[in-house]
Amino acid sequence: MTHRLPIAAALLLALAGPSAAVAGPAPLAAQGCVGCHGPEGRGAGAVPALAGRDAAELQALLNAFRSGDRPATIMTRIVPGYSEEELAAVAAHFAGLR
Repeated sequence: MTHRLPIAAALLLALAGPSAAVAGPAPLAAQGCVGCHGPEGRGAGAVPALAGRDAAELQALLNAFRSGDRPATIMTRIVPGYSEEELAAVAAHFAGLR
């Protein structure tokens, strides 16, 4: 009986279709952000909040960290480890949190 739950979860994911695959990476990729940016990216001390900010703004900031146009102590080391798709998913994830 305990084997049915994972099978049911897999079936639900399969039935969810392609949109679930696009949304899937965001929570996993976003986990790296909450260590500094606080739970759900709501900010922590001097570290700015990400939750509820515009997705295009967040993606532009991430790209600026990646290119070195926006200097930072940590972000310029972290962002290059993510693909463009992961960065877009992270930006969309935090933009969707209100």
